[in-house]
Amino acid sequence: MQTRRHEIRTARLILLNGPPGCGKSTVARRYVDEHPLALNLDIDHVRGLIGRWRDDPHTAGLLAREIALAAARVHLVAGHDVVVPQFLGRLTFIEQLERLAGDVVAAFHEVVLLDSKENTLRRFTERSRLAVEPGHVDAQELLDRSGGLAELSAMYDRLVSIVGTRPGARVVPVVEGDVDLTYAEVVRALG
Repeated sequence: MQTRRHEIRTARLILLNGPPGCGKSTVARRYVDEHPLALNLDIDHVRGLIGRWRDDPHTAGLLAREIALAAARVHLVAGHDVVVPQFLGRLTFIEQLERLAGDVVAAFHEVVLLDSKENTLRRFTERSRLAVEPGHVDAQELLDRSGGLAELSAMYDRLVSIVGTRPGARVVPVVEGDVDLTYAEVVRALG
């Protein structure tokens, strides 16, 4: 009688960080499409489930992150990967995700999709001009409320500054127009 060997793999908590418009959502969708039972835990989608979130986007965003941490915990404990595509220009939520992975003995992967500031600003402007996806419309609205392209430029600078303090973060250059290559580089960064 032949016995089957089952490979036991540690669940992964994958943070896909990067500025708006760099392909985080696209890469996250692709990852879960190729990894059965993986969860694409998009914080912006979770925030959109909170009633009248636009009245107080800051509080709604904090609530969405707490909800996401709880959902990620359940999914990781069940042994399944979680991908969090989210721009994070401050350490608080990054550190919360990292602690969660440690608490549930999951592998934490911090991947940063990055392009030049000029390309980032241009792509976001183009995406916003053509926006039909609700998340893109919301992103433009929130950015407009907080300072427009000047704020996006400052967000980019904060992200680059944070990446320099995160030795475990893996920067993946965005290959504009080639999602397959960008995705392949993300998979390579995950090891």
